[in-house]
Amino acid sequence: MNPTTIEHQESGARGAFQIFRDGKRLGEMTYSRTNPTLVVVDHTFVDPSLRGQGIAQHLQDALVAWARESGNKVVPVCSYVKLQFQRDASIRDVLA
Repeated sequence: MNPTTIEHQESGARGAFQIFRDGKRLGEMTYSRTNPTLVVVDHTFVDPSLRGQGIAQHLQDALVAWARESGNKVVPVCSYVKLQFQRDASIRDVLA
């Protein structure tokens, strides 16, 4: 599945990458900020009807690209994100 829109929002110490299609939120990856350059990724959600279609991977790709561009480091607490960092050495440069 090719997502229509990935939006990144941050307010205060909380942030999220969200995927929307036709105005409906299909997936979300949330984080909390512990300092100006460190975020803890704590949750990934994908609409049950779309699981297994790569939505979570699109969210993580956006997170990693953002972390690289902004100089943020990531602490994965969410089980999905933690597993992906274990599996893919090419994205570990953003780990704290």
